[in-house]
Amino acid sequence: MRIYGVDFTSAPRRAKPITIACGVGKRNLLRIEKIDRLETFAAFEAFLARPGPWVGGFDFPFGLAREAVIDLAWPQAWPALLAHCRALGRGEFKRLLDAYRESRPAGARYARRRGDAASGAHPSVKLVNPPVGFMFLEGAPRLCAAGVHVPGLSETRDTRVALEAYPGLLARRLGVRSYKNDDRRKWTPAHRAARRLIVAALERGDPTAVKTGIHEKLKVEIIRDGTGDLLDAALCAVQAHWGWLRAAANYGLPPALDPLEGWIVSA
Repeated sequence: MRIYGVDFTSAPRRAKPITIACGVGKRNLLRIEKIDRLETFAAFEAFLARPGPWVGGFDFPFGLAREAVIDLAWPQAWPALLAHCRALGRGEFKRLLDAYRESRPAGARYARRRGDAASGAHPSVKLVNPPVGFMFLEGAPRLCAAGVHVPGLSETRDTRVALEAYPGLLARRLGVRSYKNDDRRKWTPAHRAARRLIVAALERGDPTAVKTGIHEKLKVEIIRDGTGDLLDAALCAVQAHWGWLRAAANYGLPPALDPLEGWIVSA
């Protein structure tokens, strides 16, 4: 099976591209063959159009917290919600979510999806550090428009399958809290050591029982990359492979998955 891991950004450019780990899965073995870097949304849309079958793990929220959607009186069906948010545009989307956040009590500013709590992911309505709300706005509607199969959210029967991934989930299962920083001035030897530890764990099959093969040149590049984007893409690919192994059981997603919020694979 062709396996992809997608480290997403809401503003792709040369300095910060959408990073995709491209691999092949066979049973519990995943071989990552190369890393693609996409500098535009047009290139990302072309990637989504690649013929199946493939399974991809995408590091952005596929849905929003149902609590927030209800409070904001936004559509409660996934395709309609995506269309509504896209029609708002980034400026109005931000204004409404900022106002909603300020209307909530201190200590509970952000409405959370059940999957956010289960995985430790940032709330999908958060717009800074990191701007996952904007990642939802730029990513999820493009998945829907591409017609890919999104288990629990968009049952298209397509052979291109998209699963929401979160690389920090696997890193924490390995006992790693900090391994990257977008600011080059904040790169540390400890971060590099943590990335080396994660790569070695993936090769052994920890923490998912998916043994990951990475050729030496690419492995060096992943460990050297202080932003962690390459490693995050690889971690997303591992989560996608974990889901593919459970395709017959809805890719390992919970049976009570909220069709508006979605779920993070392997959480």
